Amino acid sequence: MKQEAASVRSSSSASGDKRQKASKRLWRRIRQPLAQSRFAKSAVASLLAQALRFIRLTNPLTKGSTAIAGGEYGHLEPGIIALWHGQHIMAPVFYPKGRPLVAMVSRSADAELNALVVEKFGIEAVRGSGGRDNARHLDKGGAKALIALKKSLVTGKNVAMIADIPHGTPRDAGLGIVLLARLSGRPILPAAIATSRRKVLEKSWDKTTINLPFGRSSIVVGTPVFVAKDADDAEMERKRQEVTSSLNEATAKAYSLVDGAR
Repeated sequence: MKQEAASVRSSSSASGDKRQKASKRLWRRIRQPLAQSRFAKSAVASLLAQALRFIRLTNPLTKGSTAIAGGEYGHLEPGIIALWHGQHIMAPVFYPKGRPLVAMVSRSADAELNALVVEKFGIEAVRGSGGRDNARHLDKGGAKALIALKKSLVTGKNVAMIADIPHGTPRDAGLGIVLLARLSGRPILPAAIATSRRKVLEKSWDKTTINLPFGRSSIVVGTPVFVAKDADDAEMERKRQEVTSSLNEATAKAYSLVDGAR
Protein backbone atom coordinates (compact mmCIF):
# COMPACT_ATOMS: atom_id res chain seq x y z
CA MET A 1 0.00 0.00 0.00
CA LYS A 2 2.85 2.38 0.86
CA GLN A 3 4.49 1.69 -2.46
CA GLU A 4 1.21 2.35 -4.28
CA ALA A 5 0.71 5.64 -2.40
CA ALA A 6 4.26 6.71 -3.18
CA SER A 7 3.71 5.82 -6.82
CA VAL A 8 0.50 7.90 -6.92
CA ARG A 9 2.28 10.89 -5.34
CA SER A 10 5.16 10.57 -7.78
CA SER A 11 2.78 10.36 -10.72
CA SER A 12 0.82 13.39 -9.46
CA SER A 13 4.03 15.39 -9.02
CA ALA A 14 5.23 14.46 -12.50
CA SER A 15 1.86 15.45 -13.94
CA GLY A 16 2.03 18.79 -12.13
CA ASP A 17 5.54 19.42 -13.47
CA LYS A 18 4.39 18.66 -17.01
CA ARG A 19 1.47 21.09 -16.70
CA GLN A 20 3.77 23.80 -15.38
CA LYS A 21 6.28 23.26 -18.21
CA ALA A 22 3.47 23.32 -20.75
CA SER A 23 2.19 26.60 -19.28
CA LYS A 24 5.66 28.13 -19.50
CA ARG A 25 6.01 27.05 -23.13
CA LEU A 26 2.62 28.53 -23.95
CA TRP A 27 3.51 31.82 -22.24
CA ARG A 28 6.83 32.05 -24.12
CA ARG A 29 4.96 31.43 -27.36
CA ILE A 30 2.44 34.25 -26.85
CA ARG A 31 4.65 36.69 -24.95
CA GLN A 32 6.48 38.09 -27.96
CA PRO A 33 3.42 38.88 -30.12
CA LEU A 34 1.68 40.22 -27.02
CA ALA A 35 4.62 42.49 -26.27
CA GLN A 36 4.49 43.86 -29.81
CA SER A 37 0.77 44.68 -29.72
CA ARG A 38 -0.21 47.81 -27.80
CA PHE A 39 -3.90 46.97 -28.22
CA ALA A 40 -3.45 43.42 -26.87
CA LYS A 41 -1.49 44.65 -23.86
CA SER A 42 -4.09 47.27 -23.06
CA ALA A 43 -6.91 44.74 -23.40
CA VAL A 44 -5.21 42.22 -21.11
CA ALA A 45 -4.44 44.95 -18.57
CA SER A 46 -8.11 46.00 -18.58
CA LEU A 47 -9.23 42.42 -17.98
CA LEU A 48 -6.77 42.01 -15.11
CA ALA A 49 -7.89 45.29 -13.56
CA GLN A 50 -11.53 44.16 -13.70
CA ALA A 51 -10.57 40.84 -12.13
CA LEU A 52 -8.86 42.66 -9.27
CA ARG A 53 -11.94 44.83 -8.75
CA PHE A 54 -14.13 41.73 -8.62
CA ILE A 55 -11.83 40.05 -6.09
CA ARG A 56 -11.85 43.20 -3.97
CA LEU A 57 -15.66 43.44 -4.16
CA THR A 58 -16.12 39.84 -2.99
CA ASN A 59 -13.57 40.05 -0.14
CA PRO A 60 -14.89 42.39 2.57
CA LEU A 61 -12.32 43.71 5.03
CA THR A 62 -12.05 41.97 8.39
CA LYS A 63 -12.21 43.76 11.70
CA GLY A 64 -8.78 45.05 12.67
CA SER A 65 -7.84 46.11 9.16
CA THR A 66 -6.64 49.61 8.41
CA ALA A 67 -6.39 51.79 5.31
CA ILE A 68 -3.32 51.38 3.14
CA ALA A 69 -3.20 55.18 3.02
CA GLY A 70 -4.91 57.87 5.08
CA GLY A 71 -5.43 55.56 8.05
CA GLU A 72 -3.62 55.38 11.38
CA TYR A 73 -0.42 56.78 9.88
CA GLY A 74 -2.05 59.24 7.51
CA HIS A 75 -0.41 62.12 9.34
CA LEU A 76 2.99 60.81 8.22
CA GLU A 77 2.20 61.07 4.52
CA PRO A 78 3.54 61.48 1.94
CA GLY A 79 5.25 58.21 2.70
CA ILE A 80 6.97 55.27 1.08
CA ILE A 81 4.62 52.28 1.05
CA ALA A 82 6.68 49.09 1.25
CA LEU A 83 5.35 45.78 -0.08
CA TRP A 84 6.79 42.30 -0.58
CA HIS A 85 7.23 40.63 -3.96
CA GLY A 86 4.44 38.14 -4.57
CA GLN A 87 2.22 39.73 -1.92
CA HIS A 88 1.53 43.02 -3.71
CA ILE A 89 -0.96 42.05 -6.40
CA MET A 90 -4.05 43.54 -4.70
CA ALA A 91 -2.40 46.83 -3.67
CA PRO A 92 -3.70 48.92 -6.62
CA VAL A 93 -7.35 48.05 -6.01
CA PHE A 94 -7.14 48.61 -2.25
CA TYR A 95 -5.40 51.96 -2.55
CA PRO A 96 -7.96 54.74 -1.90
CA LYS A 97 -9.13 56.76 -4.89
CA GLY A 98 -8.23 60.41 -5.06
CA ARG A 99 -4.92 60.04 -3.21
CA PRO A 100 -1.95 60.46 -5.59
CA LEU A 101 0.37 57.46 -5.76
CA VAL A 102 3.49 56.73 -7.78
CA ALA A 103 4.59 53.09 -7.93
CA MET A 104 7.97 51.71 -8.94
CA VAL A 105 7.59 48.85 -11.43
CA SER A 106 10.42 46.71 -12.76
CA ARG A 107 11.87 47.56 -16.17
CA SER A 108 11.62 43.95 -17.35
CA ALA A 109 9.46 43.16 -20.37
CA ASP A 110 7.15 40.95 -18.30
CA ALA A 111 6.58 43.79 -15.80
CA GLU A 112 5.26 46.11 -18.50
CA LEU A 113 1.85 44.51 -18.04
CA ASN A 114 2.05 45.29 -14.30
CA ALA A 115 2.69 48.94 -15.15
CA LEU A 116 -0.35 49.04 -17.44
CA VAL A 117 -2.53 47.47 -14.75
CA VAL A 118 -1.59 49.97 -12.03
CA GLU A 119 -2.23 52.81 -14.48
CA LYS A 120 -5.80 51.50 -14.90
CA PHE A 121 -6.31 52.52 -11.27
CA GLY A 122 -5.01 56.04 -11.78
CA ILE A 123 -1.60 55.18 -10.30
CA GLU A 124 1.51 56.58 -11.97
CA ALA A 125 4.17 54.00 -12.79
CA VAL A 126 7.91 54.66 -12.66
CA ARG A 127 10.04 51.96 -14.29
CA GLY A 128 13.15 50.86 -12.43
CA SER A 129 14.55 48.51 -9.83
CA GLY A 130 15.23 49.99 -6.42
CA GLY A 131 15.75 46.95 -4.22
CA ARG A 132 19.51 46.69 -4.61
CA ASP A 133 21.61 45.11 -1.89
CA ASN A 134 24.25 47.83 -2.28
CA ALA A 135 22.90 51.39 -2.20
CA ARG A 136 26.19 52.77 -3.53
CA HIS A 137 25.99 50.77 -6.73
CA LEU A 138 22.50 51.32 -8.08
CA ASP A 139 22.31 50.86 -11.83
CA LYS A 140 21.46 53.86 -13.99
CA GLY A 141 17.81 52.92 -14.32
CA GLY A 142 17.43 52.31 -10.60
CA ALA A 143 19.04 55.64 -9.75
CA LYS A 144 16.74 57.51 -12.15
CA ALA A 145 13.71 55.79 -10.66
CA LEU A 146 14.70 56.73 -7.11
CA ILE A 147 15.18 60.35 -8.18
CA ALA A 148 11.72 60.33 -9.76
CA LEU A 149 10.20 58.86 -6.59
CA LYS A 150 11.94 61.45 -4.44
CA LYS A 151 10.51 64.23 -6.62
CA SER A 152 7.05 62.70 -6.24
CA LEU A 153 7.39 62.70 -2.45
CA VAL A 154 8.45 66.35 -2.53
CA THR A 155 5.24 67.22 -4.38
CA GLY A 156 3.17 65.45 -1.73
CA LYS A 157 2.49 62.15 -3.49
CA ASN A 158 2.79 58.78 -1.76
CA VAL A 159 5.08 56.29 -3.47
CA ALA A 160 5.07 52.49 -3.43
CA MET A 161 8.06 50.17 -3.72
CA ILE A 162 8.65 46.45 -3.54
CA ALA A 163 11.11 46.12 -0.69
CA ASP A 164 12.86 42.84 -1.47
CA ILE A 165 15.26 42.27 -4.36
CA PRO A 166 13.96 40.49 -7.50
CA HIS A 167 15.07 36.85 -7.47
CA GLY A 168 17.03 37.48 -4.27
CA THR A 169 16.06 36.40 -0.77
CA PRO A 170 12.27 36.75 -0.51
CA ARG A 171 10.89 38.90 2.31
CA ASP A 172 14.28 40.39 3.10
CA ALA A 173 14.43 44.12 2.32
CA GLY A 174 17.10 45.57 0.06
CA LEU A 175 18.83 48.87 0.69
CA GLY A 176 17.13 50.71 -2.18
CA ILE A 177 14.01 51.57 -0.22
CA VAL A 178 16.11 52.63 2.78
CA LEU A 179 18.17 54.89 0.51
CA LEU A 180 14.98 56.56 -0.78
CA ALA A 181 13.87 57.21 2.81
CA ARG A 182 17.28 58.76 3.62
CA LEU A 183 17.29 60.94 0.50
CA SER A 184 13.70 62.14 0.90
CA GLY A 185 13.38 62.32 4.67
CA ARG A 186 10.03 60.55 4.40
CA PRO A 187 9.04 57.46 6.44
CA ILE A 188 8.70 53.91 5.16
CA LEU A 189 5.19 52.50 5.75
CA PRO A 190 5.31 48.67 5.62
CA ALA A 191 1.99 47.39 4.27
CA ALA A 192 0.50 43.92 3.80
CA ILE A 193 -2.70 42.72 2.14
CA ALA A 194 -4.12 39.20 2.53
CA THR A 195 -7.21 37.26 1.51
CA SER A 196 -8.62 34.14 3.12
CA ARG A 197 -9.00 32.43 -0.26
CA ARG A 198 -5.75 32.28 -2.19
CA LYS A 199 -3.48 30.15 -4.31
CA VAL A 200 0.22 30.14 -3.46
CA LEU A 201 2.58 29.37 -6.32
CA GLU A 202 4.96 27.27 -4.25
CA LYS A 203 7.55 26.85 -7.01
CA SER A 204 7.91 30.58 -7.64
CA TRP A 205 10.96 32.17 -5.99
CA ASP A 206 8.82 34.58 -3.93
CA LYS A 207 5.87 32.22 -3.28
CA THR A 208 3.62 34.48 -5.33
CA THR A 209 0.11 34.57 -3.89
CA ILE A 210 -2.87 34.72 -6.25
CA ASN A 211 -5.85 36.18 -4.40
CA LEU A 212 -9.22 34.57 -5.07
CA PRO A 213 -12.81 35.87 -4.79
CA PHE A 214 -15.50 35.10 -2.20
CA GLY A 215 -13.52 35.30 1.00
CA ARG A 216 -12.28 37.92 3.45
CA SER A 217 -9.50 40.45 3.13
CA SER A 218 -7.28 42.41 5.48
CA ILE A 219 -4.88 45.31 5.30
CA VAL A 220 -2.20 45.95 7.91
CA VAL A 221 0.23 48.85 8.00
CA GLY A 222 3.19 48.05 10.22
CA THR A 223 5.37 50.25 12.40
CA PRO A 224 6.83 53.09 10.29
CA VAL A 225 10.58 53.21 9.75
CA PHE A 226 12.42 56.55 9.75
CA VAL A 227 15.89 56.98 8.27
CA ALA A 228 18.07 59.98 9.18
CA LYS A 229 19.60 62.00 6.35
CA ASP A 230 23.08 61.45 7.82
CA ALA A 231 22.69 57.68 8.33
CA ASP A 232 26.00 55.86 7.76
CA ASP A 233 26.42 52.37 6.32
CA ALA A 234 25.95 50.65 9.68
CA GLU A 235 22.76 52.62 10.38
CA MET A 236 21.45 51.90 6.87
CA GLU A 237 21.90 48.19 7.52
CA ARG A 238 20.05 48.47 10.84
CA LYS A 239 17.20 50.27 9.11
CA ARG A 240 17.12 47.63 6.37
CA GLN A 241 16.65 44.98 9.03
CA GLU A 242 14.00 47.14 10.70
CA VAL A 243 12.03 47.35 7.45
CA THR A 244 12.29 43.57 7.04
CA SER A 245 11.04 42.95 10.57
CA SER A 246 8.18 45.46 10.41
CA LEU A 247 6.98 44.25 7.01
CA ASN A 248 7.13 40.60 8.04
CA GLU A 249 5.17 41.38 11.21
CA ALA A 250 2.55 43.25 9.19
CA THR A 251 2.30 40.31 6.75
CA ALA A 252 1.89 37.79 9.55
CA LYS A 253 -0.83 39.91 11.18
CA ALA A 254 -2.68 40.38 7.88
CA TYR A 255 -2.84 36.61 7.35
CA SER A 256 -3.84 35.97 10.96
CA LEU A 257 -6.77 38.38 10.55
CA VAL A 258 -8.23 36.57 7.55
CA ASP A 259 -7.38 33.02 8.65
CA GLY A 260 -8.40 33.53 12.27
CA ALA A 261 -11.87 34.69 11.23
CA ARG A 262 -12.81 31.24 9.96
